[in-house]
Amino acid sequence: MKKIALLLAAVCVSATAFAHEYKAGEIRVVHPYSVPTLPGKDIGSVYIGLENKGSADDQLIAASSDRADRVEIHTMTMEGDVMKMRQVPELEVKGGETIKMKPGMGYHLMIFGVKQPLKAGDKFPLKLQFKKSGSVEVSVMVQERDAGVKAAEGHFH
Repeated sequence: MKKIALLLAAVCVSATAFAHEYKAGEIRVVHPYSVPTLPGKDIGSVYIGLENKGSADDQLIAASSDRADRVEIHTMTMEGDVMKMRQVPELEVKGGETIKMKPGMGYHLMIFGVKQPLKAGDKFPLKLQFKKSGSVEVSVMVQERDAGVKAAEGHFH
């Protein structure tokens, strides 16, 4: 009986650890992750899932981390045959909408002036500021590129 209780407790703790989600008002922040920085580079990227559980629109207006000099919201688009990355002032999350940031096209957070190289297995704090829902601090997990994308996909039900 003790073994079963210990096993159930371990499963519950593991499930909580893998849940890796946070809440700010009606916004659910899911699986924030980054990929390792390239050798000799002090820039990186962060990917998160944002789910607006409410009916009112909200906006991600800022992000910051003590692990970097600055964090910006960026988007990647194709213009003809050229991929363009641009900073945007905010990211709108419409009521009922889910946004999944991932490498490639779409939104991501760029981190500049990374103070220590990001290595697989690291974690670092990131503060997200929403216009209506306020701020929330999340823990960003540094994962190999493919592992992060696959793990993030599994968090939306």
